Amino acid sequence: MTDLLYAEALDTFGRLLDEAGRSGMVDPNAMTVATADAGGRPSARTVLLKSFDARGFVFYTHLDSPKGRDLRANPHAALLFLWRGLREAGVQVRIEGGVAQVDDTEADAYFASRPRMSQLGAWASKQSTTLVSRDAFDARLAEVEAEFDGRDVPRPAGWSGFRVVPSSFEFWYGAGFRLHERWCYQHEVEGHWSKRMLYP
Repeated sequence: MTDLLYAEALDTFGRLLDEAGRSGMVDPNAMTVATADAGGRPSARTVLLKSFDARGFVFYTHLDSPKGRDLRANPHAALLFLWRGLREAGVQVRIEGGVAQVDDTEADAYFASRPRMSQLGAWASKQSTTLVSRDAFDARLAEVEAEFDGRDVPRPAGWSGFRVVPSSFEFWYGAGFRLHERWCYQHEVEGHWSKRMLYP
């Protein structure tokens, strides 16, 4: 049952993500990523899920960004997908778990698949640090374009991905009068997965 319940949770997520994509909403793979620093101070932001499988849920960022620093100091995260337009009154999926950095081969392959301007932007941006003006960033981007003119853009050493390895899922199906339906999948300390309903 352990593998079956985990596979069921992943399959349920995949079907909901497909449903959100077919609904026509913008960026159905958008998710809130909540982290905490070494002192326990939380922060949250929206990023895009780039892949998921039995190993976990992957997104990419600069390693020296606030979330990158948080995750290296405190490798745990919570993800939240909110698809307000689905079903009767919206669907939420919450995922929590430990975090590991993806290996260089995986990060290189994803970076190579990005549009060239997105690749150049990763080199030009010092993500989340103070920017004097937009003109300064545009000038830096032009420098990077000239540097890589006529050749492939490699992945910056400080840019990579993180994989959230689930220890729990919650599927929340909105209903009228706040009589929601909630299902929780939990990886128990004994090593097996469990499934139970929660009160609204």
